[in-house]
Amino acid sequence: MKKMMNFLQDENGQGMVEYGLIIGLIAIVVVAALLALGPKIRDMFNDVTEKIPAATTPAS
Repeated sequence: MKKMMNFLQDENGQGMVEYGLIIGLIAIVVVAALLALGPKIRDMFNDVTEKIPAATTPAS
């Protein structure tokens, strides 16, 4: 019984679980931000692409 109580009170590894939860939360925030801002970023790059003249190759 004492071994079982020591096992349940052991807090080794608890920090790793907390870090894992924090990383998971950050990943969720990044995905949500990309989903929300993705179309705006795409449109911004398309506008820049349209404004830059196409490179022409010199005639041989």
